[in-house]
Amino acid sequence: MNMLNDIVIVRGGGDLATGTIQKLHRSGFRVLVLEVAKPTAIRRDVSFSEALYEGKIEVEGIEAVQVCSLSEIEEAFRNKKVPVIIDAEGKYIKEIKPRIVVDAIIAKKNMGTTKDMADITIALGPGFTAGEDVDVVIETSRGHNLGRLIFSGKAKENTGIPGSILGYAKERVVYSPCAGIMKNVLNIGDVAKKDEIIAYVGDTPVKATIEGLLRGILRSGSEVPMGFKIADIDPRLSEKTNCYSISDKARSIAGGVLEAILYLMTLQPKENNLLNHSMED
Repeated sequence: MNMLNDIVIVRGGGDLATGTIQKLHRSGFRVLVLEVAKPTAIRRDVSFSEALYEGKIEVEGIEAVQVCSLSEIEEAFRNKKVPVIIDAEGKYIKEIKPRIVVDAIIAKKNMGTTKDMADITIALGPGFTAGEDVDVVIETSRGHNLGRLIFSGKAKENTGIPGSILGYAKERVVYSPCAGIMKNVLNIGDVAKKDEIIAYVGDTPVKATIEGLLRGILRSGSEVPMGFKIADIDPRLSEKTNCYSISDKARSIAGGVLEAILYLMTLQPKENNLLNHSMED
């Protein structure tokens, strides 16, 4: 089975999506990432979506680059890079006709992904019904079933409470106190004291809820509504390197995606897509 001719389109380039993109890229697939014009990843240093702001970003030795056309997608593939393009509606899915589409937007609802988009369709987390919206749903809730393949039904509903670290769960997440434009005071990897100002939204200070490492924070200049998740604090002060590497959760989910693709490939005949010949390595 030659997977090198298979293009996977992944909708979304945040930190959980990046775990999947990294694993598929390393496994020999050519991965195209579709994103919104202004992504709102919190763990920005491990999110390929940041290529849309910086032009390029490297995560664990893999470089993602911003592209704007089919020819630039081809060039990125030739150079063994991950192309990221603005395409919230999925028009490149219709144009490229990939064999595999993965919805990794993590919006807790379906943003328009359907089974007829590709031979193999996979979605991460709640908001999808396996067998109806997509072929397979991957469980994203922490616990015994994290990364499990769901062929019928739905993933666990979002609880709104992050995983517990050193006894802290909901306290780890910082939300916008009002609507406005963010101005960051601290950066990813900095240690924040409890009640220390980490950013401003407009003129309103945003304070750390606990003491810990600022594992993620939205970009300065981001426009946010009231109550929007804007930062993530890790109480483990000795775990600074974790701020710059893919999380255990993202890797588990990525393993589920790769398993789902390989399993479904054994059930379906190989079909060429539009770019198989034009993008040969």
